[in-house]
Amino acid sequence: MNDKNTLDHLQSFLTPRRKALFEKVLAQRTDHLTVVAQDVYQLHNTSAVVRSCDVFGIQNIHVIEEKIPRRIDKEIAMGAQKWVDINRYTSTTTCLKNLKKKGYRIVATSPHDDSQLLEDFDISTPAALFFGTEKDGLSEEVMREADATVKIPMVGFTESLNISVSAAIILQSLTTKLRKSGVEWQFSEEEKNLIRMNWTKKTVKNSEEIIEHFLNQ
Repeated sequence: MNDKNTLDHLQSFLTPRRKALFEKVLAQRTDHLTVVAQDVYQLHNTSAVVRSCDVFGIQNIHVIEEKIPRRIDKEIAMGAQKWVDINRYTSTTTCLKNLKKKGYRIVATSPHDDSQLLEDFDISTPAALFFGTEKDGLSEEVMREADATVKIPMVGFTESLNISVSAAIILQSLTTKLRKSGVEWQFSEEEKNLIRMNWTKKTVKNSEEIIEHFLNQ
């Protein structure tokens, strides 16, 4: 029994409206851009970033918890943690190596003058966007390994924004630019099926038992 048959069977337990919503959202999902939150102590900030990833179609978020492990605040994430993939690391080095191996440029977000303006950022190749705390920013290791730095244009006295606000602004800008480009940013059908299966399992009650029964017929 192939995986597609299993998926089709499990999705038969979805309402037509839910299935159509999955397809509508999945058509806008991407892994061309991914987000990394490094040691963001304020729990509500990480949770809000997860929510922004879902809203703007980013499927994967990477959370580095090198100092203090944190959990996602479900109330602030508003259920978004069900629909995006949260990848956790206890080492910045491991996260960097993993993303580089997958072909991502390491992009540090920084308000410093030598950073590239958001509007000028090149979205033609996959990019991992790193966000740090408002107070301390990103670690020296990330800044050293970064292939590029990007900043949000600001004209006020304050030179930094809360991470959740920064992430929302940057993701809105870059995903809009990406969808207007000729870049192939969507998932392949095989990748979509993996996401469909994951979402369906989280939606259908007793999904594992249903799959087991189907496979044993």
